[in-house]
Amino acid sequence: MNKTALITGATSGIGKATAYEFAKQNIRLVLCGRRQERLDALQKEVGAIVDTYVLNFDVGNRKDVFEAIESLPEDFKHIDILINNAGNAHGLDPIQDGDINDWDAMMHSNVHGLLYVSKAIIPQMVQRESGHIINIGSSAGREVYPKGNVYCASKHAVAALTEGMRIDLNPHNVKVGAVNPGLVETEFSQVRFKGDAVADGVYKGFKALQAQDIAEIIYFAISRPPHVNIADLLVFPTAQANSVTVKKEPI
Repeated sequence: MNKTALITGATSGIGKATAYEFAKQNIRLVLCGRRQERLDALQKEVGAIVDTYVLNFDVGNRKDVFEAIESLPEDFKHIDILINNAGNAHGLDPIQDGDINDWDAMMHSNVHGLLYVSKAIIPQMVQRESGHIINIGSSAGREVYPKGNVYCASKHAVAALTEGMRIDLNPHNVKVGAVNPGLVETEFSQVRFKGDAVADGVYKGFKALQAQDIAEIIYFAISRPPHVNIADLLVFPTAQANSVTVKKEPI
């Protein structure tokens, strides 16, 4: 029987690219997201390649997470691979000027969402003594940069949770790892800057990572033999050295 993967944040960016990559590899899909129309369109496309089921919920809503995953039909209840991809960044302000609503939104999705979805899936992996979890972190989980305060804190939490999961699930043969991208050209900056024109310049002057690049890395990680676990992977575009050092050509 083919493996089944559940991907959160599947309607755009890395999540969507991973759905296509997994479909090409004949991995059955449970695709989760908040935008039903995008889920429907994605299901129509990847569903033509591999068995696909969609769930519409907000990962930060504990009740909705457990109800949605519990509602999976029998054919999709067995989750072999969990990709905790849903997350966001809101605002880029010094801590004293930060918007508390932005802080809540980031912790809600990046930390609570990862915990809720993991809690809903992990027990079945423990029971079967098999499974693979990939948490999508960030280079912001490795360092703190100016005005990154709460976003960096949320991604540092992802790093700590990944390590804690790997330790706790070690006796149960469940693999746990993290993929931590640097600058990836997705809707990320549009969300962070709330549609402001400044978002248009974030990826100009250099070749940023593409969502497909990360999707291929995720597939590489989950396709290793049983004795190999990619525990922690940091990936930058060639032009990027750390969160604040990026070689840009004049535009």
